[in-house]
Amino acid sequence: MNITNDIKYIGVNDHKVDLFEGQYDVPNGMAYNSYVIIDEKIAVMDSVDKNFGDEWLGNLKDALGGAKPDYLIVQHMEPDHSANITAFADAYPDAVIVSSAKSFDMMKNFFGTDFADRRMIVKEGDTLSLGKHNLSFVAAPMVHWPEVIFTYDSTDKVLFSADAFGKFGALDVDEEWACEARRYYIGIVGKYGAQVQSVLKKAANLDIETICPLHGPILTENLGYYIDLYNTWSSYGVESEGVNIAYTSVYGHTKEAAEMLAAKLTEKGCVKVAVNDLAREDMAECVEDAFRYGKIVLATTTYNNDVFPFMKEFINHLTERNFQNKTVGIIENGSWAPTAAKTIKSMLEGCKNLTFTDTTVSIKSALNDTNMAQLDALADEMLK
Repeated sequence: MNITNDIKYIGVNDHKVDLFEGQYDVPNGMAYNSYVIIDEKIAVMDSVDKNFGDEWLGNLKDALGGAKPDYLIVQHMEPDHSANITAFADAYPDAVIVSSAKSFDMMKNFFGTDFADRRMIVKEGDTLSLGKHNLSFVAAPMVHWPEVIFTYDSTDKVLFSADAFGKFGALDVDEEWACEARRYYIGIVGKYGAQVQSVLKKAANLDIETICPLHGPILTENLGYYIDLYNTWSSYGVESEGVNIAYTSVYGHTKEAAEMLAAKLTEKGCVKVAVNDLAREDMAECVEDAFRYGKIVLATTTYNNDVFPFMKEFINHLTERNFQNKTVGIIENGSWAPTAAKTIKSMLEGCKNLTFTDTTVSIKSALNDTNMAQLDALADEMLK
């Protein structure tokens, strides 16, 4: 695949992986992207997962047509991108490894060598000329590891963005970008919104026509759409109007309350109600919805004087990703001592800019007339 006249795609598709990073379901696989810039000097951009080293080196050989690369630029040391650095170094012993200082420390940990005899350490603002193509390096710490650098090619106006603007899914699968990019971003990068905001400000000063991420498709059109979404996600803003209801239920009574609230919200004109059963649905999808909408209702049972385990896990996912800027309603259930609301508020007390509704629906076993009125009041508050 030609990205431009001089930049070629040499990445691979992985349809064998079932859980990305050991936890994210990827039914459509993953793409591990790598690129080569062919000029007077030739630069390869990152490698791929260890299981695809031979395929990747074969793609590189085909793209080079007998030439030899001069540089391997390592933007990110996560093993799905760095695992074949040593295979490249063995295949091309005269090539220089280019990366940040922290990356070479990680190479020592991963491979037992930091390539001291053939390395080039770069930092923010450093440049590398390949001839016609001039590369500049942008420090992107904690997007989403501390060693990350982006690379900008001012000649073809291409930003090589490491894991930023990536998504789940292999490149030979046709699917809508935003859904799997959102799940990828919030699950993997979401904690580091401030750092993403910092890099977006740097990128705003670059004339970018193409974004080449390490996962997902190359972005060439409507770049404002992708950048605006990244700005919303990283600033913890509201992407979509609506209400997210996340619930757990043991014998069905809390589920009934959640579904009844959803019906009331819809009847009252709510644009979108996203209901998630935390025990049965993909947790990453549930977390995605929690960040997508500006309003959320947490519905759960009291369990061992705490909250139900799947709700506890869900809230932990939210807090560790800097959940903030939301309106929060609570439905609690407890047959003799409902305390879930108190526990939830305690778990969320470190989150910024949360507004809790005045109404808390407190059920003792099964819904009664008082609870029905509380659900009406909660729906009204959510729609203010």
